[in-house]
Amino acid sequence: MTASSPEKTFAEVRQALLAGQEIALVDVREEDPFAQAHPLFAANLPFGRLELDAWRRIPRLNTAVVVYDAGEGLAARACQQLQAMGYTDVSLLAGGLGGWREAGGELFIDVNVPSKSFGELVESQRHTPSLSAQEVKALLDSQADVVVLDARRFDEYQTMSIPGGVSVPGAELVLRARAQAPDPATRIIVNCAGRTRSIIGTQSLVNAGIPNPVSALRNGTIGWKLAGQVLDTGANRRALDITEAQRLEAARQARTVADRAGVKRAVKADLAKFSAEVARTTFQLDVRTPEEFATAHLPGFSNAPGGQLVQETDVSVPVRGARVVLADQDGVRANMSASWLAQMGWDVWVLDGATPEDFNETGPSIHALPEPQGPLSWLSPAQLSHYLQTEPAFDTAVLDLGTSVNYVKCHIPGAWFVLRSESHQALKNIPTAKRYVLTCDNSQLARFASAEVKQLTGAEVFVLQGGTQAWLDAALPIEQGETRLASPRTDRYRRPYEGTDSPHTAMQAYLDWEFGLVAQLARDGTHGFRVI
Repeated sequence: MTASSPEKTFAEVRQALLAGQEIALVDVREEDPFAQAHPLFAANLPFGRLELDAWRRIPRLNTAVVVYDAGEGLAARACQQLQAMGYTDVSLLAGGLGGWREAGGELFIDVNVPSKSFGELVESQRHTPSLSAQEVKALLDSQADVVVLDARRFDEYQTMSIPGGVSVPGAELVLRARAQAPDPATRIIVNCAGRTRSIIGTQSLVNAGIPNPVSALRNGTIGWKLAGQVLDTGANRRALDITEAQRLEAARQARTVADRAGVKRAVKADLAKFSAEVARTTFQLDVRTPEEFATAHLPGFSNAPGGQLVQETDVSVPVRGARVVLADQDGVRANMSASWLAQMGWDVWVLDGATPEDFNETGPSIHALPEPQGPLSWLSPAQLSHYLQTEPAFDTAVLDLGTSVNYVKCHIPGAWFVLRSESHQALKNIPTAKRYVLTCDNSQLARFASAEVKQLTGAEVFVLQGGTQAWLDAALPIEQGETRLASPRTDRYRRPYEGTDSPHTAMQAYLDWEFGLVAQLARDGTHGFRVI
């Protein structure tokens, strides 16, 4: 601890959560150790990415931020970095993760735990209808009047899906279900990879009063695989277009659900008032698809597709107690997403009255970044290629600071995978070089690592112009696989429900864990969830 980084105790953090005060409880470890144990409302902001993520995810600089690790020494460094970025109320969690445990705090495993535990609470209280994998397969084999709607992101759906299933990401379900199943007698089955999104998706349709019989696929694609049944890969079925009459009816249903949940209403004038509040955080989120958002969106809004927003509140809104304003152009997705956030204890508003002309920004969200320390030296892909081809092998060391997933997919030949948070140890695993060239997907993160690599090595340090993407654009050679790992691949927690090769024991253990979440919520006691 430093003099400029006071401590907050477990009791103080718990009291803030119970009182609904704004607080960001930040775990600065990499995602894999975070997933092994953390408090319910902890948000994972790895130390090595703070400059890229902090201003975007914790936008108000006087937010109460409490930082912890598990004794790795990252938390104190993170406090100093956050203070350098302008945050004025930064504290260390007394005793770190161990202190939380010793004080009697409940610890959760996995990721997106607030949403997953809430989903289990919903099912336990509403008895959300579900069918087993064997029952669903029997219906499909008999060519019964059934449609299967996959509530995950489209890329997850493409990786593996129920045969014949259609991609309808969670917030789209109430909007598009009638187009997929216009006959009220058609049974709708909602699936995800595990449990949460199928429970929330099914209950969304039930809450909205869809006339069709609706069931969740119990345990999702995990349940399908554990039953010994075959999944599709590479499917490309998307939801049908809807009519204006279908949109209007879905909007009426969604507004009714939002009103029941206590969702608040905002108009454009409120946005300026919210933005002017210096003691309150407001997240402005457009819950439509990324494609719609890129085409046109409201100024000041970020994209958080509704299904994933409800699934990943710890990612999209990591300041517990903050205000959340949601927007769409159809009156359905924002209201349905908001209905769930309200039940999860968020102060959530839906923006009413926005006109098509108000959606006048295009492209992805652009967030401000701090300036890197010290001057940067840039190197073009062509010059790096020249060094690698004409000089001795160890003269130039290429450090890839991007995600391990992207590194394995493709990287510059000879590049080393390095976690920035562990750069000191990683450099010990790399032969000493005359010069170091830093890269990542677009070199944004590499810029921030330049000064510390220079300090650690005393050598010339360059940042690759345009990053690895510029190397690819220049049609230069690439490598694939785990060829040179100077750091362990702890930046990504391998979910037991993703991909098609997880061991059955891991999938069953994951389901068993989900079944126990309601009891964990009761022991924790800070959640503030209610189910309508």
